Amino acid sequence: MKNAAYPAYKPSPMAWLDTMPVGWESASLRWMSKRYAGGTPDKGNDAFWEDGDIPWLNSGAVNDGYITEPSEMITREGFANSSAKWIPNGALVMALAGQGKTKGMVAQLGIETTCNQSMAAIVPDRRLQPRYLYWWLTANYQNIRNLAGGEARDGLNLDLLGSIPCPVPSPDEQEAIARVLDAKTAQIDRLVAQKHQLIANLKEKRTALIARAVTGGLPTSVAKSEGLEPHPAMKDTGVAALGMIPSHWNVLAVRRVATRIQTGSTPPTGEERYYEDGTIPWFGPGSFSEDVSLSSPVKWVHKAAVAEGVARLFAPLSTMIVCIGATLGRVSSISDYASCNQQITAIEFDARRVFHRFGTYQMKRLEKTLREVAPSATLPILSRGDIGDIYLALPALPEQEAIARYIDKETARIDTLVEQVGRATVQLTEYREAIVASAVAGKIDVRRLA
Repeated sequence: MKNAAYPAYKPSPMAWLDTMPVGWESASLRWMSKRYAGGTPDKGNDAFWEDGDIPWLNSGAVNDGYITEPSEMITREGFANSSAKWIPNGALVMALAGQGKTKGMVAQLGIETTCNQSMAAIVPDRRLQPRYLYWWLTANYQNIRNLAGGEARDGLNLDLLGSIPCPVPSPDEQEAIARVLDAKTAQIDRLVAQKHQLIANLKEKRTALIARAVTGGLPTSVAKSEGLEPHPAMKDTGVAALGMIPSHWNVLAVRRVATRIQTGSTPPTGEERYYEDGTIPWFGPGSFSEDVSLSSPVKWVHKAAVAEGVARLFAPLSTMIVCIGATLGRVSSISDYASCNQQITAIEFDARRVFHRFGTYQMKRLEKTLREVAPSATLPILSRGDIGDIYLALPALPEQEAIARYIDKETARIDTLVEQVGRATVQLTEYREAIVASAVAGKIDVRRLA
């Protein structure tokens, strides 16, 4: 596709393009489309929403790219008592506002529908093929957002949409561009979906590997190389979260093998001296990932915060658990002295009974159990007592260390594969964006490919 250029180019009158193929024209959307916003019937009036038969979209619908199902249905009475308007099948809708990436996103309709006031309908005239316009607007997502202040909260409006410039190839070229991009992006999207599935499978394999090792011991060949019994007799622990474990292992509650179970704290945010020139990593729930080690502190706190008792210091190799919030139950460990906020509880294991890395892997295997232990409420909280009552399966220290080494090695191998697949996924996504941008700008002549 790199060599499929047009025979000749000319300077572009549009700021968003430097050149365009000879024979192409350009104009702003105000001269080539109708644009109008929607409306939302009163949410407090059930007569406008119950048993409705008129499709209606909210702003989030643009994430689908091609819309075939309404967000909700409104009644005829609701339609008549609002500024909602019909949008024809095949037209485009763009989010004028919205959180995150929504503002400026565009979708094409596969149905006739209405929409809310935070969306605009774009109905192109005969000079613009709707699907070509969809790809042009998609390629210029960031330029469109910049019309309303980029990442600022400012919303787009109909005048700004009217100012959007658009190249106008011939109808046949527009059709060809749309057809090639539909086919090529669908092919790439399938590859990306396969990559995502592969990553999900690898992560499942990682989780299963940890679970098998910390409850069943090492694989036969590895156990032999470590001088351990390769086929140990098994016993039922009677603990649902543990099940069967090797018969020579013990089952002990966390409170019996921990020297400290303590929740973190937050130094007063208004006291800059607790944060300026800080040297102690301070973690929050956002620091947690699938990794077994924490490496992204939210902030760094000054040692004065610890000295004055407004921050708690935890020993290296402590196991940290999120005990409240959306990431409740997530488990990781620290490598050096660190602090954390009050949403996190740290376990300092007795080194004479638990090898720190094995203890963290045991708790990480129990992330789902930790979430289930937290009382079901509007805001579930995992208490220190709840954590202390969790049962662990513990072999002798040398076997714990051998198992931890094996898990470290195998999960590192899986993590490397996940990173490689992730990079390939990013490259595919970038390739997709480049193809779309090149095709709608005339950088490649898709007529040779259509």
